[in-house]
Amino acid sequence: MKEKLHERLQMRALTTDDTAQYNALLRYAFQVTDSELASLGWNQKEMERSKKPVLKKTESYGWFDGEKLASQISIYPMQVNIFGQMYKMGGVTGVATYPEYMNLGLMSSLIKTALNSMRENHQCVSMLVPYMIPYYRKKGWEIVTDKMTYTIKDTQLPKRREVSGMVERVGIDSEDLRIVHNAFTRMRHGALKRNELEWEEYWRWEADDVIVAVYYNEAGEPKGYLVYYIANDVFRIKELVYINQEARHGLWNYVSAHFSMIDKVVGTNYTNEPMAFLLEDSEIQEEIEPNVMARIVDFEAFIKKYPFDIISIHDDLHFIIHDPVMECNCGDFSLRWDKQGNTIIERGGTRGERVECDIQTLTAMFYGYKRPTYLKRVERLDASDDAVRILEDIIPIEQPYFSDYF
Repeated sequence: MKEKLHERLQMRALTTDDTAQYNALLRYAFQVTDSELASLGWNQKEMERSKKPVLKKTESYGWFDGEKLASQISIYPMQVNIFGQMYKMGGVTGVATYPEYMNLGLMSSLIKTALNSMRENHQCVSMLVPYMIPYYRKKGWEIVTDKMTYTIKDTQLPKRREVSGMVERVGIDSEDLRIVHNAFTRMRHGALKRNELEWEEYWRWEADDVIVAVYYNEAGEPKGYLVYYIANDVFRIKELVYINQEARHGLWNYVSAHFSMIDKVVGTNYTNEPMAFLLEDSEIQEEIEPNVMARIVDFEAFIKKYPFDIISIHDDLHFIIHDPVMECNCGDFSLRWDKQGNTIIERGGTRGERVECDIQTLTAMFYGYKRPTYLKRVERLDASDDAVRILEDIIPIEQPYFSDYF
């Protein structure tokens, strides 16, 4: 029976003509009902119209049983800041398979096709929002950021700080909002650059519900923003972004000005640093959960661009890498730096201090999410002490920030 089914199945790229089937499979896999869409102010036709441009802008692939779509995957062309270096990134989304086609290897082949497509398009890193972390780990992705949810009682809100600027509420299409985020992306490791596609995804389900407030300095320049809504006496922060500390104080002044209207503030923090330290009353509730996963798609291309913190010449490194999907990443690589600090990588080279690990561990390490010393201690990194010292010296220290969903 399975052999006959395999004979019928064919993989091909999706087009806008497949929009209805694409949406139907997503709704089935993630159990989105008509009533849930209606509660968000959407109907089926509006959802199809909203997703049609997405299929134009993405690389999408599917397995078809005759004319019926059985399994699918999409890749968004994105850019992400890794320690000040902008990388082309393949954002994986729309991953779904109907249950009758499970355990046939369809998604495994789609993932491999997607990764090969990313490599051809010079997207040497990939990110996704996981629905099943163990599955994606088996395919080479690893957790690289966390989402922290904090709850602050109205009596714990920060006291007002004097600032020279002011906060104004603006529309979600405000150019000042985008100016702030573009500046923030350039300075913040891990942040996603938002073009039209990324902003569409950011607002997709809640554009009618949220309020945007922008902080302007004394010169009238936008330096921070707050995306929020108020419901049932709760001030809910979707995102709080600031370029400097003045903007942070100004935005929290604005939140605290709602003291008489709310019982508490509930927000999300993507800095991988607890909020409590910044508050006078630090006895707040904070919860942490994994946020997004990433994987290095093409190790050689990734390393050639990587902004190593090279202050002095280090010994060479010899990487032995294991990748469950991408054969191009498997094997031996030698890494060294010239007098100008340029990275030189040699495939098949065995010279230097030995470092052996899988692509998942390598990704978490080079994203700065986990340090080499820690990874060795928990037996995720097999490396000499000298190799670990070198890695600690040359990998910049900053936690990645990623607040987007796609």
